[in-house]
Amino acid sequence: MRNFSYLVCDDRVEYILEKTNYYGYSGDRVKGLIFCSRKDEAKELSRKFNERGYRTVFLCGEHSQEERESCIERLTADNCCDYLDYIFTIDIFNEGVDIPEINQVIMLRPTESPAVFIQQLGRGLRKADGKKYVVILDFIGNYMNNFMIPVALSGDRSYNKDNMRKYVAGGTRIIPGSSSIHFDEIARKRIYASIDLAKTNDLKLIRDSYKNLKYKLGRIPSIRDFGEHGSIDVNKIFEKCGSYYAFLVKYEKEYSIRLSANEEQMIEYLSRKVVKGKRVHELEALRGLVRRQNRILNYWRGKMKQLYAIQPSKREEESVILNLTNEFPKEEEKKKFRSCVFLEKDETGEYQIASEFQRLLANPDFFQMVDELLEYGLQQYQENYAHRYKETNFQLYQKYTYEDVCRLLNWKKNMNAQNIGGYFYDSETKTLPVFINYEKAEDAIAYEDRFVSPNELIALSKHPRKVTSSDAERIYKKGTENTENKIYLFVRKNKDDKEAKEFYFLGEIFAVGEPFPIHMETTNDDAFEITYQLDVPVREDIYNYIRGE
Repeated sequence: MRNFSYLVCDDRVEYILEKTNYYGYSGDRVKGLIFCSRKDEAKELSRKFNERGYRTVFLCGEHSQEERESCIERLTADNCCDYLDYIFTIDIFNEGVDIPEINQVIMLRPTESPAVFIQQLGRGLRKADGKKYVVILDFIGNYMNNFMIPVALSGDRSYNKDNMRKYVAGGTRIIPGSSSIHFDEIARKRIYASIDLAKTNDLKLIRDSYKNLKYKLGRIPSIRDFGEHGSIDVNKIFEKCGSYYAFLVKYEKEYSIRLSANEEQMIEYLSRKVVKGKRVHELEALRGLVRRQNRILNYWRGKMKQLYAIQPSKREEESVILNLTNEFPKEEEKKKFRSCVFLEKDETGEYQIASEFQRLLANPDFFQMVDELLEYGLQQYQENYAHRYKETNFQLYQKYTYEDVCRLLNWKKNMNAQNIGGYFYDSETKTLPVFINYEKAEDAIAYEDRFVSPNELIALSKHPRKVTSSDAERIYKKGTENTENKIYLFVRKNKDDKEAKEFYFLGEIFAVGEPFPIHMETTNDDAFEITYQLDVPVREDIYNYIRGE
């Protein structure tokens, strides 16, 4: 524990005041919050500020609601003779109190919890009359936790490293509250270094976020609560623990529900594979099954048209069936999720709810979990993936894994990434997704793919390949059998980030001109260069981020 005499010494007080005066505030007078580590520190610093002519008070959870409201009124009111310049606190303004007038936030405590840091920082991120910006001063300099800054400012609680880096690179992009943010070069470097070192899949981060939300609600949170109250993205829990149920069983002593092995496996399958909402088809089919709809495929087609203006193709229907009968996954996942069969054929050959799934739904706890997951997945779809690009099931600039792409292109099997390589042609669907890892290791024998402009990309074929190969014919759509081929572009900045496994979807691309022959000296292989024109120019922030500008 830091020495108390240092925390409240005159030199430290003078230094803090020097910096608060130097950086100033927006408005006619300062209206500040100061977060301290300890009660005695906050009380003593408040006293020393007052000795120097400032008007401050110390507030904590022990003060009454009336006392808190009175102090907030004194801090924010412009026509109050007994106004306050600062409120010192250790906890009560972490959450639940919205004070838009705050124009200066001072951190005098190390913040190990991202959730608490975000809440503290968020006290000032609200617009108010006469306030153009907020000044935030961190006197601790806990640079290991700088990754929390883009999380706090962007409102993105996925803790996805790629999202964090893109946000920092985006500079003046709009953030919640109709505000903008700029990171100078030094700040960017420090935040990037912190992001690289951050353990954003760490259970401590998840558990801290959960405990904070539970404390705020006074009960065990539901899945929906995480999003509604700005807590960590619940998908982090799914990825780390398999399901929210599994997390609660392991870490929540008050949680008493227990499922059978088959029920638990189905909940994990839905959590990991379905409810991210990247395609609504499976979600709507499952909702029909849960509601005991007969002639499920007819019901499903009607709902897809009625609710989403989607007329499912035969291939989409087949793809949904493969996903809900455990036929799409790789062999190892088929075995892992062998009980996850939601559909089966009846004696007439029509599809109906699988008998085991129907039996398990008789358990009200299991039914409630399935229903909650489906509602969450449908919400995810509407919020993030409902604006479909052309006739596809992709949304421009959203991110997708290899598995997502195989499924959303209606392929019959989920393929290994190694087999896909830089691109792969599926002859049944006539689709050819191109996957590009933009940044290459210096010693990598890799494709030298590069953007020429937001509208144009140059990429290399697989090798060994000649300009007369079937790859070239498919890419350049030569021959009548290739005229209907669809080529789609998926790009990620760097494949070496273990937490950033997804690619940005950048739309349809078209090979123009002719393939240009290349001989690769490092491997003594033939390849060819392809010039692609993009159907839609890459959005500026993503373009600059991927290219490192």
